[in-house]
Amino acid sequence: MCGIAGFISTLYKKEHLLKMTNSIAHRGPDAEGFFEDENQGVYLGHRRLSILDLSNVANQPMTSHCGRYVMVYNGEIYNYKEIRDSKFTSHKWITTSDTEVVLESYAKYGSMCFEWFNGMFALVIWDKQNKELIIARDQMGIKPLFVYQDENIIAFASEIKAIKSIIPHLEINKKAIPYFLHLGYIPHPITIFKKINKFSAGEYAFIKESTITRHQYWSVQNNILPTVVSNEKEAKFELKRLLFDAVEKQLVSDVSIGTFLSGGTDSSIITAIATKVSLSKINTFSIAVTDGIINEAPFAAATAKYLGTQHHEMPISQKEIIALAPTLLDIYDEPFADSSAFPTLMISKLANEHVSVALSGDGGDELFLGYGRYAWPKRLSNPLLQKLKPIINTSSKIMSDRYKQIGEIFQRHPQAHAKSHLFSQEQCFFSEVELKELLIDDEFNFNNINEDISGRDLDEYEKNSFWDIENYLKDDLLVKVDRATMQFSLETRVPFMDKNLVEFALNLDTSLKIKNKTSKYLLKEVLYELVPKQILDRPKWGFSVPLVKWLKSDLKWMVEEYCSEAMCKRFAVVNNQAVKRLVKKYQSGHDHLYNRVWTIIILHWFLSREDNIN
Repeated sequence: MCGIAGFISTLYKKEHLLKMTNSIAHRGPDAEGFFEDENQGVYLGHRRLSILDLSNVANQPMTSHCGRYVMVYNGEIYNYKEIRDSKFTSHKWITTSDTEVVLESYAKYGSMCFEWFNGMFALVIWDKQNKELIIARDQMGIKPLFVYQDENIIAFASEIKAIKSIIPHLEINKKAIPYFLHLGYIPHPITIFKKINKFSAGEYAFIKESTITRHQYWSVQNNILPTVVSNEKEAKFELKRLLFDAVEKQLVSDVSIGTFLSGGTDSSIITAIATKVSLSKINTFSIAVTDGIINEAPFAAATAKYLGTQHHEMPISQKEIIALAPTLLDIYDEPFADSSAFPTLMISKLANEHVSVALSGDGGDELFLGYGRYAWPKRLSNPLLQKLKPIINTSSKIMSDRYKQIGEIFQRHPQAHAKSHLFSQEQCFFSEVELKELLIDDEFNFNNINEDISGRDLDEYEKNSFWDIENYLKDDLLVKVDRATMQFSLETRVPFMDKNLVEFALNLDTSLKIKNKTSKYLLKEVLYELVPKQILDRPKWGFSVPLVKWLKSDLKWMVEEYCSEAMCKRFAVVNNQAVKRLVKKYQSGHDHLYNRVWTIIILHWFLSREDNIN
């Protein structure tokens, strides 16, 4: 796990590369390395967090045996030993690292090798012979990669801050703002800055003479099969095999390793399998919010005790979590409204004190239908409800706050945008109708984030979970975990994102994901063979903080400052009167509006930072 950065330019030099790598030193504190070809204007930089082959010979940039290719790489390929043994017969390996296998695979086989890699990666290779850069990113978008281009430079980096370190005066991309207010994050490929894009997951590209030629080698779309796996016995056997295989491969490390454990289904099954296949005792980590309404620590502790892990629990107060608020923008580089970033930062700090690698349960909800909102499309398809939508929406406004939130699901919206609308309202962000009233420039279109995945005849559960995989998981959850953990130089691995497991889940019958009103049915059936049901049988809570309470108490100052008339007028992005009405309703008891208020705070806070003012 590392940080990479670099550029092609005749105007920028080695000192600029140093600025880039220094800005992401937290991603790789163990070593740094550089490659420069001044004649071609090519500069590659690397910061290393040593995980496999801790020797200096595995440092980067790494040059291929033939001398033609130079690579910087961030990630882990879990099947690298299989690739090494099956694709190379008489090769003399210099290291025991996956980095060398990745580089030599490209040197021998070219871009087809990206399809073989099962893991997480973002890489850049310089081809000295063809004088071109090759860029590639993993199938699920686990590892980040940003690309900037103007007439003087093409730059790339693991985090936006590295690009900003040499190009400080970036212009705000106002087209990204409606997406952020609607979703709480900015979806790929755009970012909050003009000329910086997120390099797409499952793609590779060639950069030559200022031209970027992209190719897609993997997608959800292309892995949806005509038929699904529907035999429960066979499906359970295969799911268990794939889970054990994924966890076992991701436990391979030359440093200490552990798991995040909340006591919920996803983290518990990863931890349970890890204890079965690991040769050493597994470290587990959870946080206990000592003065919060919801505290999952007792459930995590009970699971850890049953599994016999070396459990670490961090007792923290809400004030300690709130104290992290000023760091949020520095860590995420863009407006990012997922408040569960705060506890993720805290548990990452705890884990880093004991291990260098942690396994996370991210992805289980999206792959196996763990969210309650997946049931809404089926409810909404009821013809009677369709006719009553306006009445339900209107009448909900005089009911309790919970019903007000539900009523907003019935708001008028383009039917083609049903997926993003449902997500937005379930997460309490702005609907399209509200954005028309809120934004001063109300010209926006969400067609691109609502495109249907085709293939077999997908049901509504599949359409919405696949939407989450392509959007929410990729641009919110995986981003949250990557930045939070790397802030503390901790590598996080996500076994549910194993390529083979994902492809299996995409083609598992919905009836085996939800059965007898039980979400994640088949996954739980595997889990209950490992951990008694009574330890785990409780409502789903999620990894969140009581932001609705904080914005009326400890963080009230943020509401007053960043939702003020002065801020609205200063940036002229949102309508002051609309914001004033929003805040008034929230403060008078419409608690479900808290995330709308939070996005306005984050947006104005971001825009007001000195280095973002143009």
